Amino acid sequence: MTREPLTLASTSPRRRQLLEMLGIPLRVVPSHVPEVRRPVETPVDYVERLAREKALGVRGRLVLGADTTVVVRDEVLEKPVDPEDALRMLRKLQGRTHQVVTSVALVHGECILQATDVTSVVFRRMTDDFLRAYIATGEPMDKAGAYGIQGYGAALVERVEGDFFSVMGLPLRLVLDLLAQAGERYEFGGAAGQGGGPPVERPDCASEQEVPAR
Repeated sequence: MTREPLTLASTSPRRRQLLEMLGIPLRVVPSHVPEVRRPVETPVDYVERLAREKALGVRGRLVLGADTTVVVRDEVLEKPVDPEDALRMLRKLQGRTHQVVTSVALVHGECILQATDVTSVVFRRMTDDFLRAYIATGEPMDKAGAYGIQGYGAALVERVEGDFFSVMGLPLRLVLDLLAQAGERYEFGGAAGQGGGPPVERPDCASEQEVPAR
């Protein structure tokens, strides 16, 4: 970035790795937001609220928050509480199509910009022994839906219909769009500035969500 690094309000190593893959300078400042779904919230409303709250919970000129959840047959699958819970989730997912909902929110100045992706993932049919062997790797325990597509969890997936990076937890195309709207257009080599790519109309803060007093 041109003036200071992007602040990532997340402890996710995968989100950090994806931004570093593009050469975007960043600093990580975890935002400790309780991930508790409200009774009236849809899955999209839920992840959008958490992404905003994470971004608002950290100070910085440009702060990025993100949240991801897995939805199958209208049930939200968050991080498993133990191996048996992970097995319960994976049994629900195997042989079916589910949705991965990821929202990203960027706080810049007095505005909040936000975008959300919904990607469908189809799982293979698998035996309980296969699923238990996957759970024994430890990989599912800190991931929504009890799997990580970028690791051993790739062996569970038949196909992805949408944004692979969104399933990992960060739809890069949406992040770059938000940065461009904030006046920080991506350039190869880790810089950001005014050149490169098509013109992007910068939104008026009045047409976006305003940042509450912090």
